[in-house]
Amino acid sequence: MNQSLAISISIIVVFVVVVLIGKKFNLSSRYERKPRILNSWSALDKGIDPTDEDKA
Repeated sequence: MNQSLAISISIIVVFVVVVLIGKKFNLSSRYERKPRILNSWSALDKGIDPTDEDKA
């Protein structure tokens, strides 16, 4: 019982440390960048036909 309580507490402490480090560095936003300019490939993703702009 004493050993399982110590293991549970250490798991909780490690989990809290990992969450705090993840929030501090904000690692998920590193991969969620938006393109700075709208090129023909990203225009197609947004439903814009790039050939219409060339004809105008």
